[in-house]
Amino acid sequence: MRVALDAQLASGTATGIGEYVRGLAAALRARGVDVAELAAPRLDPWRFDRRVLWDQVLLPLAARRARADVLHCASGTMPLRCGLPAVVTVHDVAWLRVQQHARPYARAYFGRFALARYRRAARVAVDSRFSRDELLALGGFDPARVDVVYPGVARDVMEVVRRRDDAAPFVLAVGTVEPRKNLEVLVRALAQLPGLRVVSVGPPTPYRERCAALAAELGVAARLQVRGYVPRAELLALYAGALAAAVPSTYEGFGYGAAQALCAGVPLVAAGVSSLPEVVGAAAPLLAPHDVDAWAAALDAIARDPAAADARAAAVRGAACERFGWDAAARSVAALYAAALEGG
Repeated sequence: MRVALDAQLASGTATGIGEYVRGLAAALRARGVDVAELAAPRLDPWRFDRRVLWDQVLLPLAARRARADVLHCASGTMPLRCGLPAVVTVHDVAWLRVQQHARPYARAYFGRFALARYRRAARVAVDSRFSRDELLALGGFDPARVDVVYPGVARDVMEVVRRRDDAAPFVLAVGTVEPRKNLEVLVRALAQLPGLRVVSVGPPTPYRERCAALAAELGVAARLQVRGYVPRAELLALYAGALAAAVPSTYEGFGYGAAQALCAGVPLVAAGVSSLPEVVGAAAPLLAPHDVDAWAAALDAIARDPAAADARAAAVRGAACERFGWDAAARSVAALYAAALEGG
């Protein structure tokens, strides 16, 4: 069996989906699956028109040229026609739930148009039970064809050696800087945490300016660093040195930032909504996403006794690494390919 894997979002400034594609491709090959990674690196995947060109024209052409048996649309979008059985990974349905600030044509393409394509896929993988429930609630799906497959966390994250920066402690927030990631609650909490900084890493959107303006208004601008996309080595160094990781998102289909923090042994504080309770479980505090006082108190508690927080994080690290290993994910995805070929 030869699988064509849509790897376009693993090009350039890869976000969580790029992390997913890279990890899955390597894990599938380790299991003996013949994987053709399809991408056009010179085509900017973050420009809407280029993304549509890739999804609807270049991807199906590349899949046919690769002589694949199955196409895996791993980035949450699918071509209208592809000519071979398709498996799609639906990471979330945020475009139908919480992206009202986006341009109407983007909401239409990544929302209703994508949903109609999902209904025609041979099999659907979702990143969490939460995302499965969200998708099935939209109607038109056979539940037997929708499977939960937790994404894996990369080995280099699992192998991070913690070297906390006590001289200049910081809270790390990883993810695209957009409204649903709710960086604002951390900015507001900084006003109650005079000894801490917040370091945000991930591709920016105009929401970054909103957070910067809020930080200036609250007098904490010097303690907020929005670094944008950072190289891999820098990301790993930040996980190694962070006092804590924070995931205050109001909506996540999975929550790579939370899973990575758990697997890196970083004390974590997360929002108790969407998929995050499922991913985090009892391994870290879960807070109301907009309760500034609660976020400030939880981070202050870690800052007051960082050794105890590190010990708690170390105690749950092994279980997290086992739960979010790529081998289990690849085994489940390979079974979906076989089912798609069999028409089941």
